[in-house]
Amino acid sequence: MQTEPAPSLVGQEYEVEIGPVAHGGHCLARTDEGQVLFVRHALPGERVVVRVTDGEAGANFLRADAVRVLTASKDRVEAPCPFSGPGRCGGCDWQHAAPGAQRRLKAAVIAEQLARLAGLTPEQAGWDGTVMPAPGDKVAKGEVPAWRTRVQYAVDAEGRAGLRKHRSHDVEVIDHCMIAAPEVTELGVEARSWPQIATVEAIAATGSSDRQVVLTPQPGGRLPIVELDRPVSVLRIGERDHAVHRVHGRDFVRERAAGRTWRVGDGGFWQVHPKAAELLIEAVMQGLMPRKGDMALDLYCGVGLFAGALAERVGERGAVLGIESGKRAVQDARHNLQDLDRVRIEHGKVDQVLPRTGITEVDLIVLDPPRTGARLPTVRHLASLGARRIAYVACDPAALARDLGYFAQEGYRPVTLRAFDLFPMTHHVECVAILVPEAKAS
Repeated sequence: MQTEPAPSLVGQEYEVEIGPVAHGGHCLARTDEGQVLFVRHALPGERVVVRVTDGEAGANFLRADAVRVLTASKDRVEAPCPFSGPGRCGGCDWQHAAPGAQRRLKAAVIAEQLARLAGLTPEQAGWDGTVMPAPGDKVAKGEVPAWRTRVQYAVDAEGRAGLRKHRSHDVEVIDHCMIAAPEVTELGVEARSWPQIATVEAIAATGSSDRQVVLTPQPGGRLPIVELDRPVSVLRIGERDHAVHRVHGRDFVRERAAGRTWRVGDGGFWQVHPKAAELLIEAVMQGLMPRKGDMALDLYCGVGLFAGALAERVGERGAVLGIESGKRAVQDARHNLQDLDRVRIEHGKVDQVLPRTGITEVDLIVLDPPRTGARLPTVRHLASLGARRIAYVACDPAALARDLGYFAQEGYRPVTLRAFDLFPMTHHVECVAILVPEAKAS
């Protein structure tokens, strides 16, 4: 017997008291019937009217937007961005919160994830409970730091550039993204038409004048002639192979960090905040305290940022092995570190390559896994290598906390944890945890 689907509650409004912040850029609330609401555009302690955006009767939870604020938090500000708000651009989560409040919200999320997934208090994690702004990002209430050096624009049916609405393929057409770095804004992507194009990624390198756009045509679409307001290289994503192809100019940009120039090709990964690379190198190296002659691993190594910093410190008697799954990133890492013969870069997934190396013992490990984390099998393997110190760089506090729980099962505990607000106005936060064997942590 076929059951009738539960009625949709989309559009239903409720007056609610907003509870604590939750991971993902929203806060918790409950309807009078006790149904959980994940509410965007609200702040803890506020009384608001919310409108359901997703969910049906009887569901475990509903998603909703705060559409009217009845009692405002002292941390609330008028969103500086004219494209922010319920049903509009989904790029920023906290435009309506003062900068200091945003960092407190992120700290609350980290603390909750540590407690729930790792069973750790901030003190047990070696964390002072704060999220630090990047240098130059400490702005006044109502101001927005322009930090994002890579912006992926969506293009609507009329060829206009914008950003996706929250949990939607719909495009919010914009004329300026306030968090975009000035060098991205100067390209003028929003000001021109992009017929037959699905997305435009704009990249502005830090420490060089390199600029790049990566175009994804619509199915069957042709590339337009690209004339932007600054000299720019153009790449395109192939419709069939989904690979990156050079149209004109360089197929890489040159980034600058730790006294070295880094080639990053095919629109590959690099930290989007201009201060992030230096900040993270400093945090990782201070935590690891490398010694001359150390053997070190750099896992999920990208274009070799941490491998290069480690190699400089372990000296000629030391050795560094980097492992990276992206083929082009491996090529770039080998190019970037070709003057350091004590560095070897292997191509493949960490959980597949590391066992094949035959390595049974190392001194130091740094891992910067994707948002999904390293996961239990990899954590077990790493713990078996007996490293003196492990640096875990994480862009997702849930994945970090989960993996810290796994490390605890294998005899490793965090001794320090630092959190950095490298994604202002969004819910994202970067953490660096330093782990040592249990015996040394006590």
